[in-house]
Amino acid sequence: MASAGAETLITSLSNHRVLINSNYTGTLIAVFGAIERDAQTVARGTGYDVVVTVRGPRQFLTVREREPLGPIWINQEQQKFPSVPAYLSVLSSRSLAEITSDQLRQRQKIGLNAIVSASDFTNHRGGADKPFREALYRIKAQEGLYLEDERGVTFLTPDIFRASIPLPATAPPGNYDVEVTLFADTVILARTITNFELVKTGFEEQVGAVARDWSLFYGVATAVIALFFGWLANLIFRRD
Repeated sequence: MASAGAETLITSLSNHRVLINSNYTGTLIAVFGAIERDAQTVARGTGYDVVVTVRGPRQFLTVREREPLGPIWINQEQQKFPSVPAYLSVLSSRSLAEITSDQLRQRQKIGLNAIVSASDFTNHRGGADKPFREALYRIKAQEGLYLEDERGVTFLTPDIFRASIPLPATAPPGNYDVEVTLFADTVILARTITNFELVKTGFEEQVGAVARDWSLFYGVATAVIALFFGWLANLIFRRD
């Protein structure tokens, strides 16, 4: 999983499957890594840097611009995002500006700004899409689903590092890709990709499966239950 070169990057996760139940309030996934050098390679005097990029399941989103018209708000322009990560985090050993150049960050999509501004994040409309990209970034950041931590990776020794991926309770279930990139002297030396899964379990998973596989039955049952409880509440609280 590592690229060919003098350095080899070995990474592992503390957990490859996270179960979501009714008591789930979020968790942390630890990333451990080690840097190995071949016999001919001496230790670098400048040391290493690491960037961990986590991408959650893809989703379709539409961002709309709303403007007031008298006492009401109306939709104006909109931008569709056909396939964007529902969760996105970037953890690094120090500031990205210190790790590598702006040109390389944009080309290799290192950092949230580079990912969100990349051409494949949404359709490019000659700059008209930029405010919508920024709005999506801002909304996701407020929800705790897009985050960047420039001190999120800690070197335990010059060749061993650790990072903690924060998963809030709002993180959606699905597959999460973890990309670990090794830098030295502003250059990418190696890269690995692994993944973990966020899975609903128990009663929540059963309800979700019924809603997905038996949508008509689920809709009818929900309506019947709502009517029943409405009738029951009326029976209990009505005044004779």
